[in-house]
Amino acid sequence: MPVEALVFDLDGTLVDTAPDLHAATNHVLSTLKRRPISMEEVRAFVGHGARALIARGCEATGDPVDPRAIETLYQEFVIYYAAHISAFSKPFPGLIPFLDACKAKGLAMAVCTNKLEFLSVQLLQALDLAGYFGAVVGPDTIGIAKPDPRPYHEALKRLGREASSSIMIGDSETDIRTGQNAGVPVIAVSFGYTPQHVSAFNPTHIIDHYDEAWPIVQTYL
Repeated sequence: MPVEALVFDLDGTLVDTAPDLHAATNHVLSTLKRRPISMEEVRAFVGHGARALIARGCEATGDPVDPRAIETLYQEFVIYYAAHISAFSKPFPGLIPFLDACKAKGLAMAVCTNKLEFLSVQLLQALDLAGYFGAVVGPDTIGIAKPDPRPYHEALKRLGREASSSIMIGDSETDIRTGQNAGVPVIAVSFGYTPQHVSAFNPTHIIDHYDEAWPIVQTYL
């Protein structure tokens, strides 16, 4: 069945958000009198949502924090991050021409992320990317996070498209497993946030720059 829809991850796939996630995480760690974590650590920790990012930041800088305390830290993280969400974040090179090519071809596009829905929408709006996407689904949208395929299916439902006519595009094991669990092709970007190279998770395709994405998508049209 010809592809009619593309579903993207957000952090590390569409947008290089690591600088702002780095600042928010270190803000939270500073309230615990912990050392700052490095950008490299943040890039390895991103992908499973802010609570996991905070927990891993705590583990990397001292004793793990009681799970009940994570919720308070999480709320502080969200407040700080929402106020600085696009201070340093920017789309990855080549993304805009790729999105323009997809839009011109009539492909529907959605975001399926483990970032909260309202923060995702806020970020996309701040970077003038919101107009490309007909749906944005976060872990709170239906109360389920990736790699469960249900958020992916929800994004497609909101686009009015079927999974059989879609492709997942992401940067991590979580995204690749989401696509595999949904039974769809996966284009993995090599420049995102993952402690292991995406090739370890057997995506259908790997790209090193968005200039390589459109020729792949064309093969499915």
